[in-house]
Amino acid sequence: MSLRLASIDLGTNTVRLLVAERDRGGFRVVEQDQRVTRLGEGLAASGRLGEQPMARTSAVVAQYVERARRAGARATRIVATSAVRDAANGAAFAAAVERQTGVAVDVVSGEDEARLTIRGIRAGLAWSGEAMLAFDIGGGSTEYTLARGAEVLASVSLRLGVVPLAERHPFPGAVDPGRYREMEASIRARLESELPPAIRRCALGAVVGTAGTVTTLAALDLGLADYDAARVHGHRLGRAAVERLRDRLGALTVAERAALPCLEPGRADLVVPGVAIVLATMDVTGAAEVVVSDWGLREGIMAEAIERWR
Repeated sequence: MSLRLASIDLGTNTVRLLVAERDRGGFRVVEQDQRVTRLGEGLAASGRLGEQPMARTSAVVAQYVERARRAGARATRIVATSAVRDAANGAAFAAAVERQTGVAVDVVSGEDEARLTIRGIRAGLAWSGEAMLAFDIGGGSTEYTLARGAEVLASVSLRLGVVPLAERHPFPGAVDPGRYREMEASIRARLESELPPAIRRCALGAVVGTAGTVTTLAALDLGLADYDAARVHGHRLGRAAVERLRDRLGALTVAERAALPCLEPGRADLVVPGVAIVLATMDVTGAAEVVVSDWGLREGIMAEAIERWR
């Protein structure tokens, strides 16, 4: 059997597993899965990870480590992001996961998270040397990375995630337009003040979005009954399409959003704040469309792991 490795992206909202086999020039996906565990639930208010979010997240990570072993992975790398690095008890949680699974948890900086994400995007889209601005909307943070080829020109990790946004701006029923506009305006103001000038003013080849919000929007735009990564990957979302989806989702209650195809459990209350981040990003960068990447941090972790084993 060729070399098999596993990567686990331990995020603020979602835990993602990838098992892959080294292939000529890269890797071949053997097994992948993801589950919303909402590790960052309540973190913005308390500054700490809650007992129940930690319990359900560590259980999923342990299951994924075992699945990776059964799939023949020689090694597994677990990378934890904003919830673990920001929480007062994040280090203790990472240590507890390591004791439970026998696998070290690498708590990466926002800059390393952005670097790994751009690596995964480039691998998945086979991107050339053209300039790219990639953004990764996460549960607890959003990363923006400007790159040309493999060179990172500018990168920033903002404490702007869909979990705290949903907690501050809940829309259990149909979305109130006035409250939504206030939320989107506040996001836009943050981007205008916190994004580096190199990102706000650059001449872009493309704006690429990754992670659950944009992949969900792509699946809905395509009218998919079941999520199809091959069709989502590389799909282009124009401004008009994102606005139509905003209006469609905003007309529904959170329960009705949860019933939509391709909206995974636990994302129904997060997708509206996610749309607001997408639209604010398009406003601030002047992007006419967003190229959707199904590949991101999880695949970037794998690409780096494969390289280290060469």
